[in-house]
Parts: sequence; structure tokens; C-alpha cells
Amino acid sequence: MTKEVLKQRLKQYALSVARLVLKLSYNIVNKNYSDQCNRSASSSAANYRAALRAKSNADFVNKFKIVEEELDESLFFLELIEEMNPSFSEEIKPIYKEGNELLAIVVASLKTMHSNPGK
Repeated sequence: MTKEVLKQRLKQYALSVARLVLKLSYNIVNKNYSDQCNRSASSSAANYRAALRAKSNADFVNKFKIVEEELDESLFFLELIEEMNPSFSEEIKPIYKEGNELLAIVVASLKTMHSNPGK
């Protein structure tokens, strides 16, 4: 997968989460969970863009680790949203699947970077 494809997938993931949270009914729980989910999903995309502009390999790895953390956080909040809004389960499943795939790509990339530190 190219850097551009991953960048676009992360952006589309963030937009999918944003579209989902706009549909949720307003209450204190949905507000808190959806705010966190939306922030972490968009942050993963933004931090990947920042990683592409990294000043060094170490800077890239640090920023890429943030992408991993933010993706994982967004998945957690998607789970919470689904628990509190079971009627959205079918809409959440493909978003969750994409987030999980993106997380797997990032984790695999980080493992590759650790096994090939000079590349």
C-alpha cells in the first residue's frame, strides 16, 4: 500500500466516524463518546500526515505510534457507542472493520520498522 492510499483511507475513516456521530441522538453519554471517537479518528489521520513530514526516522516512528494509539482509541469508543446505541450496530460494523484493518497495517508497519531500524 502506498503512503497516499493509506493517507486517503485514514481520512475516509475519520469522515465515516464523523458522519456516524452526526446521526446519534444527543445525550450526555453519546456526546462524550462521540466527541472522543471523532477526535481520535481524525487525529489518527492528522498524525499520519504529520508523520509523512517527519524530520527523522525517530520522529516518524514517534508520530506513527501516535497514529496507532489514536486508532485503537477510536475503536474503543466505537465499541462503547455501539453498546449504547445498538440500533446503529450495522452501520458501525464496516467503520469498525476499516479502523481495525488500518490499525493492523500500522502495527505491522511499526514491527517492520523495528526489525529494520536503518530503513
